[in-house]
Amino acid sequence: MNEPKQMGFFERTLTAWVGLCMAVGIAVGKLAPGVVDLLRRMEFGAESHINIPIAVLLWLMIYPMMLKVDFSSILSVGRRPKGLLITLLVNWLIKPFSMAALGWLFFKGLFLPLIGPELADQYIAGVIILAAAPCTAMVFVWSYLVDGDPAYTLVQVALNDLIMLIAFAPIVKYLVSGASSLTVPFIVLVYAVVIFIVIPLAAGAATRSVLVRAHGKAWFESVFLPKLHPVSVAALLATLVFIFAFQAENITGRFLHVLLIAVPIFIQVYFNAGLVYGLMRFFKVEFPVAAPGALIGASNFFELAVATAIALFGPGSGAALATVVGVLVEVPVMLSVCSLCRRTRHWFEIGLPSGNAV
Repeated sequence: MNEPKQMGFFERTLTAWVGLCMAVGIAVGKLAPGVVDLLRRMEFGAESHINIPIAVLLWLMIYPMMLKVDFSSILSVGRRPKGLLITLLVNWLIKPFSMAALGWLFFKGLFLPLIGPELADQYIAGVIILAAAPCTAMVFVWSYLVDGDPAYTLVQVALNDLIMLIAFAPIVKYLVSGASSLTVPFIVLVYAVVIFIVIPLAAGAATRSVLVRAHGKAWFESVFLPKLHPVSVAALLATLVFIFAFQAENITGRFLHVLLIAVPIFIQVYFNAGLVYGLMRFFKVEFPVAAPGALIGASNFFELAVATAIALFGPGSGAALATVVGVLVEVPVMLSVCSLCRRTRHWFEIGLPSGNAV
């Protein structure tokens, strides 16, 4: 039997790092409120909500992730249509809408007496934004842990990124406006898509093309990408410190809210992972495609979600806090899904002919 694969130290301890950033950010927010207020007011135009320091950090975080996407892989999109169609169906036609329903149920219903109507709207917006952004970079980690097919994972990520360019903004606009009383300026969503998807995606694709042609794919993946990994990690941690500093008063006064926000996020992850996994088994998709498909359907592109929530509502908003809670729960929840997939691999090997094309 193969030994269980291990993820990198940072990915494995991400939840602990988020907790540390929360402590540091809250301390800075409490001890240096003047500095935090100065940083909070650094925006691209009055009332734009797009904070300059956080925007720079988010771009530094997202750009290295986009370098991993090989759009030439889309040429093989038709080789395994079942698995691809199932994950796309759940990602874009079920996941955001189920999250909107869960958010409304918990924040407008069960938790309303504890949080109030204003924060209920903010938290609903945050979890919807989180669910409307399918995972990009971390999917490669989850797929590796379950012995997923790397080629399939690459195709899925590339296709999701292209769909995000068109579908992300209207889905967020429609669902947030429908499930809450908040007004979502569509032009701000378009700006967020351009700044945090189009530009880093185009820059990543151009960089990848030039460097692969000049030095080869092996050098690019084994030498260049690892050099940028610390930049992405540092940017993520710095972004979290900024957000928690901006959220210091909210968190210290409403720590219970962090736990409440986590409830629908937990349910949504397991619901979507189980739905994809079950559909894959029903349609006899092989395990190396089924497992990463379930993980792609469950995890989120939290970097984009955080950036969009900040652009729409500001770094001190409840929506931004909700997306950050998504970062907090991402690793332990997804590791449990990985473990479940590995333990149930035999479900897909029983009665499945070898070499079955999916």
